[in-house]
Amino acid sequence: MSSTTEQATGARTWSVAEHLDDILTAVQPLEPIELNLLDAQGCVLVEQVTVPVALPPFDNSSMDGYAVRAADTERASEASPAVLTVIGDVAAGSSGTELTVGPGRAARIMTGAPLPPGADAVVPVEWTDGGTGAGPASTMAPHSAAPQGSGGQVRVHRPVTPHAHVRARGGDVCAGDVALEAGTVLGPPQIALLSAIGRPAARVRPRPRVVVLSTGSELAQPGEELAAGQIYDSNSFALAAAAKDAGAIVYRVGAVTDDAETLRATIEDQLIRADLLVTTGGVSVGAYDVVKEALTSVAEEEPEEREGEAAEGEEGEDAEQAVHRAHVDFRTLAMQPGKPQGFGTIGPDRTPILTLPGNPVSSYVSFELFVRPAIRAMMGLADLHRPVVRATLLPPHGAGDEEPAPLTSPEGKRQFLRGTYTGGERPEVRPVGGSGSHLIGALAHADALIVLPETVTKAAWGGEVEVVLLG
Repeated sequence: MSSTTEQATGARTWSVAEHLDDILTAVQPLEPIELNLLDAQGCVLVEQVTVPVALPPFDNSSMDGYAVRAADTERASEASPAVLTVIGDVAAGSSGTELTVGPGRAARIMTGAPLPPGADAVVPVEWTDGGTGAGPASTMAPHSAAPQGSGGQVRVHRPVTPHAHVRARGGDVCAGDVALEAGTVLGPPQIALLSAIGRPAARVRPRPRVVVLSTGSELAQPGEELAAGQIYDSNSFALAAAAKDAGAIVYRVGAVTDDAETLRATIEDQLIRADLLVTTGGVSVGAYDVVKEALTSVAEEEPEEREGEAAEGEEGEDAEQAVHRAHVDFRTLAMQPGKPQGFGTIGPDRTPILTLPGNPVSSYVSFELFVRPAIRAMMGLADLHRPVVRATLLPPHGAGDEEPAPLTSPEGKRQFLRGTYTGGERPEVRPVGGSGSHLIGALAHADALIVLPETVTKAAWGGEVEVVLLG
């Protein structure tokens, strides 16, 4: 990383790739823990799971109907039904061994119930008279209301083949099979499988706890009345939602005023519940850029001063001392929007912190490029980035008959423009809104970022561009 002094002199401008590489080198996957299945949803499995028992563990019926010997039904028809003697019921949850189906016999069986000895097929109740002696049945009578209890006779109107409507033991997975590989993200189907094979918990990398806070004395919270010179805080809501979408457990902190001591105290309060801190605002070159003021002093200390401070006990440590046990590097990046960025570690546990610019579009683009990959790296995911595709660049909707001027980009900067993407055989992308980093309305209608590399100063309509898909 560069030093703050080097950055202040303007000696170095960092590329997007260099800044991201530094972040991903420093951010490590969280240590695995054992979590109950529902708490493990969205987490990454760290061990291979094998099947202890077959699924299903026994042959069972896939229909409500009658367990029979298929041979007893081979000549059955509407005109000449097979007449079988009903010997009882087999309900789901029973052992299935109470009854034995012999020649000319049948047992009423419910969906999921074990196939009784002697039977090798199930006749759906709709293929029978249901034991009523009338025409085809549409349902099975309740046990308490069945003719002659669960005895009597049943007429079968259609033949079945052996194993018809029977879920075979091990037909899903067999004992010893690999149920899930390490690295699997646990969604509802994976949790269903783990519970089905009797696993109450899973060993996973937990979802990182991300604390999001915005800075600025001008910020009011939605629902409050705006005073003169105030705007509503949208950044903390946008970034908290984005972090949640990335898979994190999120804590949003209301806007912190432009006071360095207040910010240090707020950060100190939040460290106890943070695996990653994300701030927005206060990282540029203004007189009230509070994040830089609060966090650069440590970078200006001599290394031996920091080491001596880190060696001291934590007891009695005030907010400023705790926050100073950190190194945060503020940089200028060759990108637009999002030029001012910061990254480092903070607090006794060296919690990663990413400091993003305050303009809403700059903040959101920075999150997508840097924070989202960091969150996913902490989760232990292999796929860190949004999908990137190529698409034909078309003028914005509503441009009229006269073709607008081509898109332009500053030389030496990687520009990220909001766009709307249409997939298919010939993907297309159109810009939405202007290039201003304060235009939230356009951001709300975008589902992609149009990327213009550092070497591109003009992008003509009809040409191919790189597109980052946000949806």
